[in-house]
Parts: sequence; structure tokens; C-alpha cells
Amino acid sequence: MPHPTSSTTPVALVLASQSPARLATLRAAGIEPQVVVSDVDEEAAVAQARAAYGELEPADVALLLARAKCEAVASQVETSTLVLGCDSVLELDGEVHGKPADAAEARERWRRMRGRSGVLHTGHWLRDERDEDEGGTGATLGATASTTVHFAEVTDDEIEAYVATGEPLRVAGAFTVDGLGGAFVTGIEGDHHNVVGLSLPLLRELVAEVGVGWFVLGRG
Repeated sequence: MPHPTSSTTPVALVLASQSPARLATLRAAGIEPQVVVSDVDEEAAVAQARAAYGELEPADVALLLARAKCEAVASQVETSTLVLGCDSVLELDGEVHGKPADAAEARERWRRMRGRSGVLHTGHWLRDERDEDEGGTGATLGATASTTVHFAEVTDDEIEAYVATGEPLRVAGAFTVDGLGGAFVTGIEGDHHNVVGLSLPLLRELVAEVGVGWFVLGRG
């Protein structure tokens, strides 16, 4: 693995995600990325992969979609940069759950989740699109972070009120830990940033693989 550079020259980062929570997580860590949203058809991408390789593990679905988003955006980027794609899914009873399709699905999801535990998988895929004379490696690599989430015994009325806010319809797993749904998460095992949608420790490892130091990433 290349040693992270000791250079103080900032390395630009493009975030291939429209998630406000991922952007806020990066900004809180001192990283200011450019946001470019991909046009990936997630259902089609997963269906194509299943047709080619058979059933996928939930963690593999997250990584597959993270890579698809990263590569779609990398093909559009014209500047020397690193490109990061992310995608999250909730595993419950061995099944993959992304964003609910509608309020009815969100309510049913919460009836299954309450009082139980699930695993939130977030795939991270990184492409080094920097020019060679700026230290670019041309590498493309990824990994998935997984965090166990314990849910409260919420009532039917609480589920109804939460779904009415619209928040569960906008996020993978139909819950947040950093928003309105935080009161319904009684504990987590693993990286809490990962539940928000982006594991900072894993990102640090990925950028180190391409020789980039944490304190130059997305700075300046």
C-alpha cells in the first residue's frame, strides 16, 4: 500500500451522491467535496448483476451500487480528482432494503424492524482520476462497512407520525440516526458515521491506498 503523502497540496474530491447527510459528514470532518449526482438506474444495475452472477449478498448490493455511481460520475469528470461513490442498504432477515417505495412500505418496514436489529451496509467505491504528474495512480477500489443497528419498540402511532414526516421515504432502511428517526435507534455496534451513510475511517483507508493523506483530502 502506498504511504499517504506528506504533501500539504490539497487533493480534490468529488462525491457521487445526492445525500445531504453524506455531504454534512464530510464537511464536519473538514472535507469540502464537489457533489455530482449520478444517473444510475439502481434497480436495473442490481437486476443485471443478479442475472450475471446469481443472488447477491446485501453487502455486495451496496458495493455494486456504490461502484456504479462512482464510475458513472468519473466518466463525466474533467478535472484531476478522486471520485467517491456510496450506497447504503439495510439487511433485515437476510433481505435487502433500500428506500421505501411509498408510505405503506415504510410503515410495514417499521412494523418489522421495531424491537429488533438490522445491519446497515454502506458500499464505498473510489477512483483516482488525478493526473499522473499530480500523483495519480489510476486505481479503482472499494469496500463495504457494516454496522449493527438496534431499533426501539416504537408504537403504531409513532410509526404513523414518523412516516408522515416523509423522512423514512428519503433514506435507505427507512430511518436516520442523525435526524427525526434518532429517537428510535437504541444502540449501534460499529462505526456510527456508517449509519449516516459514509464511514470516515473506511474512507481514510481507501484514500491512503492511493497515497493521499487525510488532512489534504478535499481541503483548500
